[in-house]
Amino acid sequence: MRHRGLNIVAIGGGTGLSTLLRGLKKYVDGEGAWSISRLGAIVTVTDEGGSSGALRKEFGMLPPGDIRNCITALAEEEDLLSKLFSYRFAAGESLAGHSLGNLLLTALTDITGGFDNAILAASEVLAIRGEIYPSTLDDVRLRATLADGKELIGEVAISGSLLGDRRKKPRPHARIVHLSIDPPDAQPTDGALAALAEADLILIGPGSLYTSVLPNLLIKPIADALRQAKALRVYVCNVMTQPGETEGYSAEEHLSAIIEHAGLVVDVMVLNGRRPKETLLQSYAEENQFPVQFDINAIRELGVTPFFGDIISEGDYVRHDSAALAETIFRLYDRYGRTLERMRKEQ
Repeated sequence: MRHRGLNIVAIGGGTGLSTLLRGLKKYVDGEGAWSISRLGAIVTVTDEGGSSGALRKEFGMLPPGDIRNCITALAEEEDLLSKLFSYRFAAGESLAGHSLGNLLLTALTDITGGFDNAILAASEVLAIRGEIYPSTLDDVRLRATLADGKELIGEVAISGSLLGDRRKKPRPHARIVHLSIDPPDAQPTDGALAALAEADLILIGPGSLYTSVLPNLLIKPIADALRQAKALRVYVCNVMTQPGETEGYSAEEHLSAIIEHAGLVVDVMVLNGRRPKETLLQSYAEENQFPVQFDINAIRELGVTPFFGDIISEGDYVRHDSAALAETIFRLYDRYGRTLERMRKEQ
C-alpha cells in the first residue's frame, strides 16, 4: 500500500495529453492504494491551425487550444463552466470555428497581463485538479528538415494539415529527419522546471510525435531536466501511425526520434497490447493509418523497458482510453517505480 500520493507530471499536447489527464485526475487526493498528491501538465505552445492559429496571428499571443483542452480535462466535467469553456461556435462570420475557451484565454491574457497569468486565472475559476504550465512563454515555431532535403516551417505544414483543418486528408511529404524550434534558445517556464525536479513520475505523450511531444523536449533546459530527473520516466506510445508525421513508424522509431532530439529521457515505454477490431482497422487502412508495430528487443537495445496494457477504446476511432491508461500507468509504477525509489534511497 502507498503511504503518500504520487507527484506526477505529464508532457505533451493535443488530444493525447488531455485524454491522459482526464484519467489521472480521478486519483488526485484519493484515499486508495493509487493516489496522486500533485498532478502537473507541461503543454506545447506551437499550434498554428484552426482557432488557436487565428488568435495567435491576430493578437500576437501564444496558441490557447492545447492549454484549453487540458484545463477542461482537469475540470469537473459535469460543471457548466467547463462545458462553456469547451463550447465551439458553429455559426457567425467572425466566431465560426472559435472555441469559447480560446476566446476567454485571449481576454484573460489581456486582463491579467500575461498568458501564464491567464492560465492560472482560468484554472482557478474552473477549480481544476492539477497545475498547467506552458512549456515556454516565447513565441516559438517549428522547423522540420525532410529526407528529401526540403524544409517545412510551422506546425500546420509539418502535420500536413490543409489550412489547419485536421479533418481533411494530410498533404504527403517526405519523412521527417530532424525537428527544431525558432528561436532555438527558447526558455521554459519556471513552473515547468520545478515540476520536473520534484516529480516521482514523468509521463511523455501520448500525442503527435513531431507536433505535440517533441516541441516540449526541444526546449533545451526541459530536455536537460528530464535527463537529470530522479523520477521514473515513461513514454506512452501512439496506438496508430499518423500520416504527415509518423507514416510507417514502428514503436522503436518513435522512441529513436525522441532519443535523437532530446537524449535518453525514457525508462519505460507503454505499448498497446490489444489489436483493434479488423473492421475498424480496415477504415483506418483506407486513410493510410495502421497499428504501430514494435520489436521488443529493439526497444530494449535503446535502453528502454517495454510495458504492455489494454489501453484503447474503440468507437468510430481507435483512441487511448482515459481510465485504462491511468490504471496501466499505476500498475507500471507499482512494478518499476518502487524499485527506483529503493535504489535512490540507498544512494
